[in-house]
Amino acid sequence: MTIYDYSAKTLMGEEKSLHEYEGKVVLIVNTASECGFTPQFEGLQKLYDDYKDQGLEILGFPCNQFNNQDPGSNEEISDFCQRNYGVTFQMFSKIDVKGDQAHPLFQYLTKEAPGMLTKQIKWNFTKFLINTKGEVINRFAPQTKPENIKDDIEKALNA
Repeated sequence: MTIYDYSAKTLMGEEKSLHEYEGKVVLIVNTASECGFTPQFEGLQKLYDDYKDQGLEILGFPCNQFNNQDPGSNEEISDFCQRNYGVTFQMFSKIDVKGDQAHPLFQYLTKEAPGMLTKQIKWNFTKFLINTKGEVINRFAPQTKPENIKDDIEKALNA
């Protein structure tokens, strides 16, 4: 299994197969608009701007499971991301990332790259780095700022 076996709805409601990202390095992030880590959108957008031409894609998945920190509609989330952070990378519809209703993609990601104490995602802005074959190569904690994973992204792009 790889991420290419999954699909998800974009913020605009379009079903998108992750197979579209085959051959790219992908950073998958569960996001929230009202979290202490929300300013990471700025760093994620900078990574995207700096590396998209070399083959990086960033996929944002809003989630409201952690302290109700993303209560808005998909349209409100889209407006917020564009207005406040100029987000141009692909954002998807709000999903669950843990528990029985977790999106199958996140069930796969947490199985492939379990966390330190639990395999489940513990908070917003957990990041998964995917290689060009669609395999999880690293998991980063919410506290890990996007700029601190540049080396890992560059290694994956140059692999």
